[in-house]
Amino acid sequence: MDKKSTTSTATTRVFKSGNSQAVRIPAEMAYDSTDTELTITRNGDVITISPKRASVREMIAALRALPPESKFEPIKRTQTRETDWDR
Repeated sequence: MDKKSTTSTATTRVFKSGNSQAVRIPAEMAYDSTDTELTITRNGDVITISPKRASVREMIAALRALPPESKFEPIKRTQTRETDWDR
């Protein structure tokens, strides 16, 4: 099942975990990795949990970490001769 392109609904309960509230994510909705950082947003009674997206600063740092441009010369394009079907 492709989790990115499907919409599903499940019911769960809030429970106490230390001094915080927690919810269990059902197995069929779970993320592939337990190392996934999540962002939690609350708007009134609606709480949205989504994977953390990279900040602009993090994206720029990743771009700067890329290797420098290739040292190879660009391919020289050649002109092809005209043929009957080009007319």
